[in-house]
Amino acid sequence: MSIFITILAVILVIGILVGTIYNKLVRLRNTVKSAWSDIDVFLKKRFDLIPGLVETVKGYAKHEREVFEKVTVARSQAMQAVSPGQAAESDNMLKNTLKSLFAVAEAYPELKANQNFLQFQNQFQDIENSIEAARRYYNAVVRDFNILIESFPSNIIAGLFNFKQEEFFQLEEPGEERKPIRPDFTS
Repeated sequence: MSIFITILAVILVIGILVGTIYNKLVRLRNTVKSAWSDIDVFLKKRFDLIPGLVETVKGYAKHEREVFEKVTVARSQAMQAVSPGQAAESDNMLKNTLKSLFAVAEAYPELKANQNFLQFQNQFQDIENSIEAARRYYNAVVRDFNILIESFPSNIIAGLFNFKQEEFFQLEEPGEERKPIRPDFTS
């Protein structure tokens, strides 16, 4: 009888351990999805601002057609991204084209003073800050989820229930964000 109770207790402890680890994996997977959704919302807000910004700049810099086309193409590609890896890649391309657009704006002092342009610039800065914060949170959650999937004994449960590692949302060139900012005092 005591062997039966011991076996039953071991099975119960193993069941509780499996259930606890499974629930933690599910909770983290859902947190990863929620964090990605937050990034997606901010990216869409940025996408929605781009046409207005382009139109504002077009009014002052009509001959910069190539830059406008690049921004439009980059925006379109970024909107089609479905995975964090694709989104990161297209986001880097979009950021580069937006830098070109803002560089064009630097050449037009009357545009830099335009209220609509200043409002777009402030909105972009706010959204960029939100994207950065959401990206850090998402990557932290992905890191915790991936560690749990790789750690013993949760790796066994993750394998049994087909949990897969998630992608990080990373910059294209690691270290790019660490380059020193060089202020432009010529304007």
